[in-house]
Amino acid sequence: MTDPDFNLLIALDALLTEASVAGAARRMNVSTSAMSRTLGRLREVTGDPLLVRAGRNMVLTPFAVASRERARNTVLEARAVLQPSAESLDLAELERVFVVRANDGFIEAFGPALITQVAEAAPHVCLRFAAKPEKSSRSLREGLVDLEIGVLSQMGPEIRVQALFRDRFVGVVRHDHPLAALATVGVSDYITWGHVVVSRRGQMQGPVDEALDEMGLTRKIASVVPGFPAALAVAEASSLIALVPASFLHRPQTSARLHAFELPFKTRTITVSQMWHPRLEMDPAHRWLRKTVLAVCREIQGEAM
Repeated sequence: MTDPDFNLLIALDALLTEASVAGAARRMNVSTSAMSRTLGRLREVTGDPLLVRAGRNMVLTPFAVASRERARNTVLEARAVLQPSAESLDLAELERVFVVRANDGFIEAFGPALITQVAEAAPHVCLRFAAKPEKSSRSLREGLVDLEIGVLSQMGPEIRVQALFRDRFVGVVRHDHPLAALATVGVSDYITWGHVVVSRRGQMQGPVDEALDEMGLTRKIASVVPGFPAALAVAEASSLIALVPASFLHRPQTSARLHAFELPFKTRTITVSQMWHPRLEMDPAHRWLRKTVLAVCREIQGEAM
C-alpha cells in the first residue's frame, strides 16, 4: 500500500486558508505555477476541484469549506509532534515565524524591547505582528495567529489566558496646552475642551461618557479615530484631549511631545493579557515566547511606575 504524499496537506491547508493560488504560493514561498500544479495534484487525490472560478476571484467548493478546519488542525498537530522537546530546544538554532496579533499602541510601547530580546536570544526567529480588526478567537482557533495580546473579550472557554499587566486611562494634550499648566485637572476643565475618541467601530460613547453622565455632564466629541496612535497625533496637532491607556506613553519620544494627566473621575482599569490556543500550551518555543512577552511587559511597566 502506497502512503499518500503528506506534503500535500501543507499545500492544502495554505490553499484553503488563502482561497487563492497566488496567496497560497506567497504563504509557502513558491511560485504561482508550482502551486497551481500542486492544486492539480490535490484535485486528483481528493476528487474535488477545491477552488473554482467565480468572476475574477476563486471560491472554495462545499467540500473545501467542510475540510478547511480539519486540514488546519491536522497540519498543526503534525507540527506539534515534530517540535523539539523542552530539553532539546536550542534558541540559537530555532527558525520560526511567530504571528502576534496586537494593536498599534502595544506594538509602539512594547514592540521594540520585545523584538530586541527575541533577536538576542533567538536570531533566526521572526516576530510578525498582525492587525486587530476585531476581537475574535477565530485566528487563534484556526492557527493563523500564535499569540493574541489585548483585553480579554468573549474569546471562548478553551483559549488560554495570562495577565500581563493592569492599565488605566489617562487624558493627553499637547505639551503647550493650557491644561498642561494645571497641577490638577478638574471636571469643569476637562469638559471645557473638545475630545478625540478612539473606536474601531466608530462609536462615540465610552467609559468616560458613562462617568460624566452619572454627574449630569457631557463632553464635546470633535473627532473619532480607529486607533490610539492616531488619537495621540490628533492631540499633538490640535487643542483636543485624547483618552489613551497610560502604557501607550512609555516611549520617551511620545512623553516628550505630549502631556498626560489623571482623569478627574474614576474609570475602570484594564487588564492586558496574552492569549493562545491550547494546542500550543506545551510547545517549548511558544512557552519561551510567552515567558519573554511577560518579562518585557513587566519590566517596562515596572520602569514606568
